[in-house]
Parts: sequence; C-alpha cells; structure tokens
Amino acid sequence: MLLDVLITLPGSELLERTSSSLRVQQVVQLSLAPAFLLAGIGAVMNVMTNRLIWVANKIERILDAGEDGDVTAMRWELPALEKRRVFAQRAVMFSTASALAISVVIVLLFISAFVYAPLGTLVAMTWIISMGLLVAGLGSFLMETRTAARRNLERMRERRDSVAS
Repeated sequence: MLLDVLITLPGSELLERTSSSLRVQQVVQLSLAPAFLLAGIGAVMNVMTNRLIWVANKIERILDAGEDGDVTAMRWELPALEKRRVFAQRAVMFSTASALAISVVIVLLFISAFVYAPLGTLVAMTWIISMGLLVAGLGSFLMETRTAARRNLERMRERRDSVAS
C-alpha cells in the first residue's frame, strides 16, 4: 500500500531511474577523470599562488623602503616585478575559472544520469571551455616564470659587467 502511494507521487519517476546503483557507478567512474584534474589544478595553483604572494610582498617591501642608495637600485626591479605580478594573477584567475568549469562538468554528468534531456553537448562545451581556461592559466604561469628567469639573467650580466669594469 505504501509503495503504491510512493509510486504515484510526483518525482517518483526520478526515484525509479536513480535507484539503479549501476547507473550511479557509471557516473562516478565518468567523473573520476575531471576530479583528478581538479586535484592537479589545485596543486599547480598552490605554486602559482605562492609565487604571486612572493612577488606582491617583494613589491611592497621595495615601496615601503627608505630612499637610500640600495632602494634606488631595488626600484629598478619594480617594472619586472609588476609584470610578474600581472602574469601570476592571471594564471591564478584562469586556473580558478578552469577548476570551476570542471566542477560544472562533474555536476552536469550527475544531472545527465537522472534526466532525459540530452546534456552531452553542454558537457562537451563546458569541458572545452575548462581546457581553454586551463591552457590560458598555464600560459600565464609560463610567462611569469620566463619573466623571472629573464630578469635574473639580466641581473647576472649587470653584475658581471660591473665586476669586469
């Protein structure tokens, strides 16, 4: 009797479709790859964020320093540091947006298991967007590290030239 009442309730069709643990297992398996990608993005974002914090702190220390001779030399570092800050900030922002889009993919995968509406195209488009955002984030991170390496090379050449003079 209770079962008959539950079957006639609105939404019982959804309960019927979701009662298959095999279907739920399949969705969980499909969502594992995006979930592992989220973990990887989190690890890379940790490195990106640490670099961003280091650069921001360095800029702050230079700006807060006095006006002696060493500070004047340090102020020459500001344009390169500002470039690095911009690249690092973009890298974190794009990577965060990518992680958000991947989370949406996982949600859509679970929703698609329980509704009849075809969501495959939406899942695919969201995945493509998330990969584009991730590429943009990693590209910005590459530019930040290249800027840092280039400035270190310039600094070494300046020191070598001043010692040779």
